[in-house]
Amino acid sequence: MDGLHLTADLRDCDTTLAAMIDPQALRQLCLAAVMGAGLQPVGELFHPFPAPGGVTGVVLLAESHLAVHTWPELASVTLDVYVCNHGSDNTDRAHSLLNALIASFGAKGIERQALQRGALPIPTGATA
Repeated sequence: MDGLHLTADLRDCDTTLAAMIDPQALRQLCLAAVMGAGLQPVGELFHPFPAPGGVTGVVLLAESHLAVHTWPELASVTLDVYVCNHGSDNTDRAHSLLNALIASFGAKGIERQALQRGALPIPTGATA
């Protein structure tokens, strides 16, 4: 269960982008970024919200998932990329996906986080 979980909080995004309010535009953006990163989509759901009209989108990946939430009224977007590294190392693909999406929203403020997940704990009494 070795994996990498990347998140980014984007502020001062370009609110004129269709992807901020249009589920189909966000879908196209996400799927292009997923494919560009060399990851494999296996399912998806994009849900619009009433005015001011943000969108939540999820792309299920063979490697795990991508989640995007837009808040046009706040000019903000949150991104969540999780990839498993079981069988192959998807670290570079995860970073590529996140970077492509960050660039797409034209954010002026970006806060990134990275969490290595699934590392096996060292048993009590054992030394590293």
